[in-house]
Amino acid sequence: MIGALFSLAKPALHALDAETAHQLTIRGLSLMPVMPVRADDPRLSIEVFGRTFPNPVGLAAGFDKQCEVPDQLLGLGFGFVELGGVVPKPQEGNPRPRVFRLTQDEAVINRFGLNSDGLDAACRRLAQRRGRPGIVGVNIGANKDSVDRVSDYVLCIQRLCGLADFLTVNVSSPNTPGLRDLQGEAFLDDLLARSIEARNKSEQGRHKTIVLLKIAPDISLDTLDAIVSTALKRGIDGLTVSNTTVARPESLKEKTLASETGGLSGRPLFVPSTRLLAETFLRVERKIPLIGVGGVDSAEAAWAKIRAGASLVQLYSAMVYKGPGLVGNIKSGLVQTLAAEKISLAQALGRDASAIARGEF
Repeated sequence: MIGALFSLAKPALHALDAETAHQLTIRGLSLMPVMPVRADDPRLSIEVFGRTFPNPVGLAAGFDKQCEVPDQLLGLGFGFVELGGVVPKPQEGNPRPRVFRLTQDEAVINRFGLNSDGLDAACRRLAQRRGRPGIVGVNIGANKDSVDRVSDYVLCIQRLCGLADFLTVNVSSPNTPGLRDLQGEAFLDDLLARSIEARNKSEQGRHKTIVLLKIAPDISLDTLDAIVSTALKRGIDGLTVSNTTVARPESLKEKTLASETGGLSGRPLFVPSTRLLAETFLRVERKIPLIGVGGVDSAEAAWAKIRAGASLVQLYSAMVYKGPGLVGNIKSGLVQTLAAEKISLAQALGRDASAIARGEF
């Protein structure tokens, strides 16, 4: 039903600028009743981070930035949703226009700059859904004008522990000046140490809130080595690979729009993000789970992420072009693949990581 409605609404939505269309989509979802989630095929269930995910297909951060419609999104069939990014103080982000559809490439460029209603609003909205089913996480960041960005992350963790199943420390957005500098070894070590300390002190016997680290695709393998080493040393629960890219592949067809500043997501991000995912899997040696993000627009793409080492996958940009029906199509395709290969998700995890790291998909 929702997929059919999207097909009818898509021409009108795409006639609008991308941000206005997105705001209308969030508004429309907010007016929908919260629907009971249909049970998934049991072959899609997977245990990760000490939780049972009904399926491995999640919604990436950036769609529901203000934590307004998590339950409606879960009703679309996602196994989990990630909200945000959330920063401590409200901030408007960068001037509009700040998001662009590269239609021929099935890609998006955004430079939102972590526009956020702020931590108070996020906590208030999440508190209202306390006790409801579904796995919900929050992507957290630092204010653009912050003089102590590490303290911003710590504050977010302190306030959001117990309100979300997982928190994603985002040091990889290309749209906040200097933020990616926090991926440097010394900065990252301090950030992760204080983040884990804040989580541990804030739990007070409650169900453990998972802390993840989201990294950029535009890093060298030497930098990846340092990030993985630091993450493992500091006890991070998992890594999300990867954020948007500042690179502009020569293959892009929308040459004029490709010159816009910001992070590129969607289909062109699939290959570099999946190769980085495989490289990360080989380095973590199954010590922590990985979430694969970037260019997931089909069951085949999701399956490649799993074979590269992702216990869970996330998507966002592909929904701009294919609508919410994509979630069900990916799940159906995964079930068919599992049945044809007579294999489980756990057995497929990372089985082709070495080949994919070499670019052999």
